[in-house]
Order: sequence, then structure tokens, then C-alpha cells
Amino acid sequence: METITNQLMLTGAVTEEPQFDHEVFGEAFFHTILSVPRLSGAYDLLPLTVSERLMAEGFHVGDTLAISGQLRSYNKVLNGQGRLLLTAFAQRLRPVDEEENPNTVFLSGALCKPPSFRTTPFGREIADLMLAVNRSYGKSDYIPCIAWGRTARFASGLSVGDRVQLQGRFQSRAYQKQLPDGTVQERTAYEVSVSRLTLESSGAVEHEGAPRRYTTGVIQ
Repeated sequence: METITNQLMLTGAVTEEPQFDHEVFGEAFFHTILSVPRLSGAYDLLPLTVSERLMAEGFHVGDTLAISGQLRSYNKVLNGQGRLLLTAFAQRLRPVDEEENPNTVFLSGALCKPPSFRTTPFGREIADLMLAVNRSYGKSDYIPCIAWGRTARFASGLSVGDRVQLQGRFQSRAYQKQLPDGTVQERTAYEVSVSRLTLESSGAVEHEGAPRRYTTGVIQ
């Protein structure tokens, strides 16, 4: 069975009128922001890139879109510094299904940086991962991911080059960045919040925080 390397499904409301972003081989791409609900009642405000082909009938602020596509990364110079940016790349529009999970991500790739494990002042365990995911034509997307609790502890034992599969959701997270002059700037991080993590090479599985190993059908 073919492994899914990069699959994203989002359903949410358009919050900005689409603006021209770039052109590739004569095909124009537009950028907007999609407001995607969480189970908690909060919302993620997620960048969305859409081809002009998918905008034939047009859509506007307030419209609800259901898209399937991929997470894509690119480098951009902002304020004189290069930054890795993440966007949802729509490949097709789907009928809106109110019963469907509005935010699901499936990724398969290799760790390209050592996991960064830390504990918050409140005792919550967190691990930051950077996953390199292959794309067509020899390209790769570099996707930041964040794991919590037991999943974070499991992830902290992984090494650069380990191939993993994961499931989660694409999220936005506000944070404060202290600049060299001492001022504090409000910023937004985009990442995948991991709910399930699998180490492909050894079959070790972390599912909803419980590490397990499968051998000939027996959970050990």
C-alpha cells in the first residue's frame, strides 16, 4: 500500500479576500486566510494558497471552503532575515461536510534536526520536531511539528534521519519574540500539532501518548 507522504484536509471560513501571490509557468496563485475551528471552540487562522484554476467560480470573505491538498514550506526574507514559512496548498475543493473533522494532516518524512525537548514551568512536556517531506521533482518541504506529553517523551528519543509517520492538525500559535533592542514583538507560528507518531524503521508506535511496539500482531 502506498504511503501517504503529505496530505492535508481543511474546512473553514475565508477571512481575507484572496490576493495575488505568485505565478508559476503562467499559472497564478492567490493567498488568503482560512479560519478553522478547534474542538475547544477556538479557531486557527491558517494561510492558504489557491490556484486560479480552483477560483473559477470565485469565493469571498465569509464563504466556507473545504480543501484537500498539502502543507508546503518556503523561505522568505522578512525584515532582513530569512524565515521558513508554512502554507496550506489547495489541490482541490471538496463538498463541505459538517460531520467531518475540519483539520487533519498526515505526513511521512525524515527528521532533519535533533528533537528539542523541554518542560514548561507548569510541568507540561513538549518536543519540537522538523520533518523533511519529499515532494515531486526532487523538492522537499520542511515542516515544523510539536508533540506533547508522552508523545513528546517518545519523540525526544528520535534521531536525525529517522523516518516517521504522523497524524495531527495544522495550527497557528501566537507567541512573543524579544528583539535585540529589548522590545517584544507579537508573532504567529504555524506548525503541526501531533496526535499520533510512528517510527517507520522499527515499528515503534506512539499513539495518543502510549508507546507500543508491534511484533507479529502482538502488542508488547
